[in-house]
Parts: sequence; structure tokens; C-alpha cells
Amino acid sequence: MKVDILIIGAGPAGMAAALAAAPSGARIALLDDNPAVGGQIWRDGPQAHLPPQVHEQRRRLAAQSTIQLLTASRVIAQAGPKQLLVEDAACARVIEYDKLILCTGARELLLPFPGWTLPGVTGAGGLQALIKGGLPVAGERLVIAGSGPLLLASAATAQANGARVLQIAEQASWAAVAGFAAQLPRWPHKLLQALGLWHPGYRASSHVIAALGDSHLQAVRLSINGQVKEVPCERLACGFGLIANTQLGQALGCRIEHNSIAVDNWQASSQVDIYAAGECTGFGGSEKALVEGAIAGHAAVGDLAAARHLWPQRQRWQGFARALQHSFALGEPVKQLATPDTLICRCEDIALADLREHGGWTPAKLASRCGMGACQGRICGAATQVLFGWQPPAPRPPFSPARIDTLLQLGQPE
Repeated sequence: MKVDILIIGAGPAGMAAALAAAPSGARIALLDDNPAVGGQIWRDGPQAHLPPQVHEQRRRLAAQSTIQLLTASRVIAQAGPKQLLVEDAACARVIEYDKLILCTGARELLLPFPGWTLPGVTGAGGLQALIKGGLPVAGERLVIAGSGPLLLASAATAQANGARVLQIAEQASWAAVAGFAAQLPRWPHKLLQALGLWHPGYRASSHVIAALGDSHLQAVRLSINGQVKEVPCERLACGFGLIANTQLGQALGCRIEHNSIAVDNWQASSQVDIYAAGECTGFGGSEKALVEGAIAGHAAVGDLAAARHLWPQRQRWQGFARALQHSFALGEPVKQLATPDTLICRCEDIALADLREHGGWTPAKLASRCGMGACQGRICGAATQVLFGWQPPAPRPPFSPARIDTLLQLGQPE
């Protein structure tokens, strides 16, 4: 398959990039591993309530004859210069492109603590995804802990589906939260959003200590303003912010700065003809992702005037991103939640005590199998970055589990 522009990730950034590039007449492929476009923030499902903007974006994408949607598809490997091997449920194909736009988004940062592997404990964003996908939570008691506005959004989703949200524990201090709130009038839409999400159980300067239970979650031990409190509940959702999905960018040789793909004013990466936009270049919400995606799409087709016209709008939302990251930076207490016997790699049952003696990610992996399980280090790798400052190396193909017949295509001549 040959296209002019291949876009990896069909969240807000990817959708905006495709729509910005489409008027040029370029052949565009928009690829995502989800069954529908929208990314994690606009994830579809039987219990999802998507804003009208999403339906409009989808309608516009469907109306463009030059845009081909490749949903439920994953990138497996680099097949050659400007070629990626892609697999879906039915087949595999090599896609050759002239320009590549990475909109690979971000994933939740999960920090280990005692009991975090108990059934009933999920990520805050993970709980949202499960509920949108049809998970029944009506009548269940829920505690949410971690850091950032996602906690309030997750609570709102759970409450709308009948859950009883008992407590929201935000690790940032009250001063940091108040400082962030004082800046919100600069972005009126965000101010209204925050007011609509406010919950009486919200407590800053608070964090999870442990999840309690035998075969499943029964209670949560929290530190609330320095006071220890145990809350009986059926579910605990913890999220400590986001971490950019940079693996594909790393594998293609893109420069990584501050754990994100480094880009210039045109959203161009350090690699020729590879652009990046959205959360993989630094998280800051759907508004930032939309404008960055549009700039990347315009720049990829050479419409630099249209791209430059969007710079002030991008600067505005990058200001929001900086305020967000500064206010909800992780404090030391949540980096020290794990005890020596707390599992860090839950796929391979590797505890904190088994990792401390190693000086980096690669020695720990070789000695203990940490990161060699089903998630391929996506969870424990991010955790060890926070806990020990370890930097995982660039991933090697295959980037995702793949069928044998898919991998055989790598050895076939053109």
C-alpha cells in the first residue's frame, strides 16, 4: 500500500492532521489500534457519551475520499525506508509513505503501592475506558487517587453510571491546586469544565497508601492531609498523570526530550519527513492536540502559511499544558509508596527488592525478566523511570504481538 501521508493514531491530533492535509488532494491513511477513531479521550463504547464535536469530526473524515481509515490496526515493525509493517484482524500489509505523522498519544502512569494488583484496582483512565466499554458500576463504592484533572473526569464518568464516589485523593498540595485554579480564567472553557466536575469528596495533599483485601479489594488506606484513613470500597482507581507513547518515534530514530518526541515549530521531528503532534510531544489536553495535529497536517503538505496561522493558538494551549504539568508535578511521597515486597513488574512477579540492586533498565531486565511480560515494559518501565530514573532503550521489533505470517512478510522480497 502506497500513500502520501501516513498518520499513526486517530485521536484528536491524528484526526485534525488528516483533515488539515486532505484539501491538498494527498492520499492519506489514518491508522489506529482502536475499532473507531477518537483516541482514548474520545473513546467509543456502549456507555460512552461523546461530545458533538467528535461526531462532526468523524463525519468530515468519512466525507473525504482521499482519507482511508485503518482502524483496529497496529504497527508491528519498520519494513524498510519509509515503510511500516501493519497488522489488523484479517491481514497484514506493508505501507509505504512519503510523510509520516506520529500522533501516538499517551498512556496512564501507574505507580506501584501495596495491594495495587488486587482485583478491583485499576487506573483512573482505565476505569473510564472500562465503563465506556460497558462495565457495570451502579451502586459500587469507589475511591479515586493520584494526580491531575483526570481524577475528576473519571469520577464524573463513574457517577454518571451509578457509582458512589466516596473520596478523591489528589497528591498535589492545596497551594498548587489553588494556584492552578487561579490561572484557569485564561482558558474560560477549562474553568467551566472544572466547575462542572467539582466533587465534595476532593482532597488535595492526599494520596493512597495501600489497597486492602485478600482475593479482591475490600478497602483503601489513604493519607488525607497527613491523617491516615481507611475507606471500605469495591473499586479503587489510581492515576498519577500521563506518559507519552514515544516507542515508535524512538524506534524510527526521533530525538526524545523530556520523555516526549522533540518537534520544531512545524511539528517536525529530528527525522526528515516525520512529524509528531498531540500527547506524544507533551500532554496538555485535546485542544492542544487538535491544533498541533492541524499544524502537522498543513506542514506535511507544504501549506506553511496555514500552519503558521495556527501558532498563536498552539502557544495558548501550550501555556495551559505548562501550568498543568507544573501544578501537578509528582511529590516525593507518591514516589515512595512501594515497599520491598511490592510488585513492580506484575507480569513477571518482580518485586521492588529484586530491582534495587541493579543499575539500570537493561541489567534489571537481563537478571530478573522485568519488562518481559505481556505489557512489554509499558507499565513497569514507566514506573522505574519515576522510582529509579532508569531510561528504557528504544524498542526492537516486533513492537506489538503479531502473527507468524505477518512477521514472515519482513523477509519477503518486493
